[in-house]
Amino acid sequence: MSETVLDVKGMNCPLPVLRANRALRGMAAGERLRVLATDRAAVADFQAFCRETGHALLAWSEDAGVFSFLIRRRAEASDPAEAPAPAASHRAGASRAGKAGKET
Repeated sequence: MSETVLDVKGMNCPLPVLRANRALRGMAAGERLRVLATDRAAVADFQAFCRETGHALLAWSEDAGVFSFLIRRRAEASDPAEAPAPAASHRAGASRAGKAGKET
């Protein structure tokens, strides 16, 4: 499978994650992005970024001070796999509406 390479060597936090986020937004679901960075903070930054955004951090490694992160782009929010979040907020809204109706 092919991958896009993003070279952010020499950039410091938060630029590597911000550039990766911009690159991922332009990619299709399931595509892979390899990020090359030299900032040591990028390890924790990319772990947190992927956890928060739903992208998959498939692997990361370090060789001679260069960190390599392989990220798979998540499915779009409109995909059925990610539908539960809007449904949960819809139920909360319906619950509030039900309470308001009882109070009147």
